[in-house]
Amino acid sequence: MKRFRWQIAILLITGLVVGVLLLLEQPQGSVNVQPTPSQGGTYTEALIGSFQRLNPLLDDSNQPDKDVDRLLFSGLVKFDSSGVPQPDLAESWGISKDGTIYNFALRKTASWHDGVPVSSDDVIFTVELMRSEESPLPADLKAFWNEIEVSALDTQTVQFRLPEAFAPFLDYVSFGLLPRHLLDGLGVAEMVDAPFNVEPVGTGPFKFKNLVVENGQIAGLVLVRNENYYGAPAFLDELVFRYYPDGSSALQAFRDGAVQGISRVSNEILQSALAEPGLSVYTGRLPQMTLVLLNLDDPQLEFFQDEAVRKALYLGLNRQYMIDRILGGQAILANGPILPDTWGYYEGTQPVGYDLEAARNLLREEEYVIPAEGSTVREKEGIALSFTMLYPDDATHFAIAEAIQKNWADLNVEVILEAVPYEELVREHLEARDYQAALVDLNFSGSPDPDPYPFWDQAQASGGQNYSQWNSRVASEYLETARVTTDLAERARLYRNFQVVFNDELPALMLFNPVYTYAVSNQILGVRMGPLFDSSDRFLTITQWYLTAAPAPQPELVQPTQ
Repeated sequence: MKRFRWQIAILLITGLVVGVLLLLEQPQGSVNVQPTPSQGGTYTEALIGSFQRLNPLLDDSNQPDKDVDRLLFSGLVKFDSSGVPQPDLAESWGISKDGTIYNFALRKTASWHDGVPVSSDDVIFTVELMRSEESPLPADLKAFWNEIEVSALDTQTVQFRLPEAFAPFLDYVSFGLLPRHLLDGLGVAEMVDAPFNVEPVGTGPFKFKNLVVENGQIAGLVLVRNENYYGAPAFLDELVFRYYPDGSSALQAFRDGAVQGISRVSNEILQSALAEPGLSVYTGRLPQMTLVLLNLDDPQLEFFQDEAVRKALYLGLNRQYMIDRILGGQAILANGPILPDTWGYYEGTQPVGYDLEAARNLLREEEYVIPAEGSTVREKEGIALSFTMLYPDDATHFAIAEAIQKNWADLNVEVILEAVPYEELVREHLEARDYQAALVDLNFSGSPDPDPYPFWDQAQASGGQNYSQWNSRVASEYLETARVTTDLAERARLYRNFQVVFNDELPALMLFNPVYTYAVSNQILGVRMGPLFDSSDRFLTITQWYLTAAPAPQPELVQPTQ
């Protein structure tokens, strides 16, 4: 044994000596040198759509405008990719113990692109515009702002007083500020056609330079780096945006060398974009979820109130097939009512996979059987597992609805499909609670705070958005407490408990979260894209993008002494 140990030791020492000699023999060029970002260069992106006006109060209906405004304007706070609020124009904020008062301290270094300092008056001015009768904001949002008192404690401190505690309030102060000194005296109606909208002045990392006009039409625009930005200045000198009617023309523009990025890669051009040399494709989860709502309060469909039946229906859905074959892989499985990769999402819940045999067994255990003769639809005590499912009247939703219908037919459950225009589906069926099942999309764009209260709390079952009419006191207590708790860790704990209850009872069947795909030339470095709350979030790290790179200092190799 001793002799064997000496042999092992000799082998180890020999290997170590050989390794050192090989390391010393490596040429200098083998050192892995990482590029160091340097300032300079222009990035040109193809925006799908057209120019309307650059004004954060008026851009909600036009995504290309929102994308550019994201670079020009700032809010009091911004959100990282997990939905956690971060300082923006406000360097800090404080919340009263009862959660009804929010004080924001503005950055003393923040100024408008024309050099005028940002002040509390700009915040108050923008809020007054948002809650005016002429405001384009939805009626409920205007009503929300009309209940809030806003005042200046001094030129750099602004205070909001809420009628009651409301933890998601920080969501609402990410709006882009407008400059009072340039727009004072203009109402919203007058602002629609104001020169400001084509020569905007904001506070963001880039500022407006000029429009690009070709053949009498606005074909693009140019932004330049804001040298006086209160945050870290961007590396890129310029951003150029050019407008294209569709993805195919944008992809061709990339091939022609006219642009270096494509704002959205649709399914129609996805495979071509993936195969394009020199083009990197980035994907991020959108703030949306597709699900099947079940009317849990329909006396004619008592089987929906049976948790085992709901679970069997869920087990019988081949959701991955829908993602792969219908959506071209452009979605991820949804495993709960809170968006994944956010601070409120609980990863500990067990995902429900496709298991046809387990679904059949559950229905058998609940004594839903196939009649000996006649119908092939399962029934129990003369009540058949048969219902109508509404779906939005478009090709994609039809394909998803048809796949669901076939999946449940394999369980001997009958689903009758009915197409309805989306607005009608919401207004005349969901809001009226006049439906049996419905395939719907929930959109949380611009709302990083998870706050599931509107869709699942008991209080929202009769007149709110709890369209399933889920009546869980336990789940509601978690939601109601989280809504008035300002501590993020405590809210996360409450939402974790809520998600456990939700996934146990399955009041609705979550299908998937769609994703957003974006393409940028390999020449542009430093690009990163995480989960999105709006497609303009692809610019979250824009100040870190760079085109040219200075070589990093190479370490000096010390030669061994002879």
